[in-house]
Amino acid sequence: MAQYRKLGKSTDQRTAILKNQVSELIWLSKIETTVQKAKEVRKLAEKLITLAVNTYEDTVTVKKAIIGANGKVTNKDVVNDGPKKLCARRKIMANVRDLKELKIRNESATAYKLRTAEINHPIVEKLFNELAPKYAKRAADKGTPGGYTKIVRTGFRRGDNAETAIIQLV
Repeated sequence: MAQYRKLGKSTDQRTAILKNQVSELIWLSKIETTVQKAKEVRKLAEKLITLAVNTYEDTVTVKKAIIGANGKVTNKDVVNDGPKKLCARRKIMANVRDLKELKIRNESATAYKLRTAEINHPIVEKLFNELAPKYAKRAADKGTPGGYTKIVRTGFRRGDNAETAIIQLV
């Protein structure tokens, strides 16, 4: 028996659908889909969040020499990802679609560029900076890791009568 659902799609279509839905789930914290897709999305999302939770604190401080405009050299401490966090970041980037940071209403183009200048991969940054600390604290309080998602069945879809569900981050 297969360890995954085929969802009536070929491999490339199925992986594309799941990558898109996992990305949207992480970005929006809630999506509506069929129950079968929700169960597959849960598997992927939980693995990626666990990977982020286990490695988000792995950082290394490095001294960099910066040459100023007047030719003066100054040393600056820079915090880089450690080897485990870097590997986890690459695995996550391989399994999610990179989403673009949205422009806030009435935000000028220059303000948007300034706000997003330091962010290369917004979904990965959200995982490591927002979700991983939140779920690490939750795991420490409860004593058990995992259980980051919840599936709520919402009935049947008109047209094809497929059972639908809302999957959300807890």
